[in-house]
Amino acid sequence: MNTQHKEPDVVTQAVIGCDAAMRAAQAAIAAARELGVRVNVAVCDSAGHLAAFLRMPGAFVQSIDIAIDKAHTAAGFGFPTGDWMRAVEGNEGMKLGFSARSRLVVFGGGLPIRIDGRLVGGVGVSGASEAQDEACAQAALAALGAADEHAQEQG
Repeated sequence: MNTQHKEPDVVTQAVIGCDAAMRAAQAAIAAARELGVRVNVAVCDSAGHLAAFLRMPGAFVQSIDIAIDKAHTAAGFGFPTGDWMRAVEGNEGMKLGFSARSRLVVFGGGLPIRIDGRLVGGVGVSGASEAQDEACAQAALAALGAADEHAQEQG
């Protein structure tokens, strides 16, 4: 038995702090105000647990769970929710299977949060158009000085 590559019994996982999670949510709300839209914003830690949530008065009630699920999906998989359909393109089984999964969101508005190169969580915004949700989520990353690797790849 090769013991050189033995995994430790305890593994440390980086998670977003509650103050940072709230700053991210507040920045997304500020961006929504600038856009003139009403949204729900969720921030999850890297394990997918809710760390912060804000709901603007008048935002769609149904979007509460969608925002949380976007954050959960982005945190759990480490890439933007809007990239899902491209990731499974050409594979109908995966497309149907993943899109049918509970809590997995396959449209934009959820972004992973990486600080100092480490995945620490995800932000999800729901209640406006897909592009507006995404812009609010990007504002959340900017408030944390978090890398938006998706935008860098696209730009």
